Amino acid sequence: MPRSRSIRLFAFIGALLAHAAAAAAFAAIPASEGSREGSAALRAQFEAMRPDMKANGFGRPLNLVSHDGDHLLKGDVYALVAHPFGDVERALQQPDQWCQVLVLPFNVKRCEARDSAALSMFIARKTESTAAQTFRIDFRFGVESLGEDFMRIGLRAESGPLGTRDYHIALEATPADPGHTIIHLSYAYRYGMMSQLAMQAYLSTVGAHKVGFSVEGRDTEGGPIFVGGMRGVMERNTMRYFLAIEAYLDSLAVAPPGREDARLAEWFDASERYPRQLHEMEREEYVAMKHRELARGCCRMAEGS
Repeated sequence: MPRSRSIRLFAFIGALLAHAAAAAAFAAIPASEGSREGSAALRAQFEAMRPDMKANGFGRPLNLVSHDGDHLLKGDVYALVAHPFGDVERALQQPDQWCQVLVLPFNVKRCEARDSAALSMFIARKTESTAAQTFRIDFRFGVESLGEDFMRIGLRAESGPLGTRDYHIALEATPADPGHTIIHLSYAYRYGMMSQLAMQAYLSTVGAHKVGFSVEGRDTEGGPIFVGGMRGVMERNTMRYFLAIEAYLDSLAVAPPGREDARLAEWFDASERYPRQLHEMEREEYVAMKHRELARGCCRMAEGS
């Protein structure tokens, strides 16, 4: 195979991997010993980050951190959302509810809740993709803690494309006050040499100018220099999925006939607040694409389940 064609192939696979991995990967955090311990630990983590939240430029109580080392890629978002804890707990404890969340980012084409303990996601790089360009990831779904002041949801997949493995999704939540909830959304996966090469090809071509949110320094004019590379990939996708959770929660206040449109509009508007990192397409293209996917049954219980 000619070298240029090989690089393009690796870049395509790397782009698909970037989206598939982030859609699938939430950090491996040991299950909490109990509701009280989990709530106290999450509150303490959130309060310790308050100074960072005032200085990181998000303009709200939110902090995003990432790590790439020892073949482990990891991202975490801590945030305060304007929803009572009881509403958050009821809205996010079933696989079919998660499918409504996970299909909002542009690269997720379908999500099937196969039963109460599993779901499957279908991810692609392009706005329209054939079956050969779509990657399926099967998750085991579990409610690891559910109480009056703490919830922890976990999703796990043993393997992914190009030798990636140990995908984990974790969502923790605890009440901050009667109208607000502290959320910790965490992503992680392990990667090998083949997946690293594919990602590097992507980052040296179509992903070369994409950045994350962490500021690594300042340029000669005092402007921020944002993190790039694999950490940038993780940070962009961490934020996309946090915004999807928030858009889903907000849409529940809308009567059912209008929920899907409200959800799509809010997710797009929220992501466009960070165009340097998250802009991928125009609103009309995104909405039309998602309407087609929804019409095909992009998020449903699988037949026979």
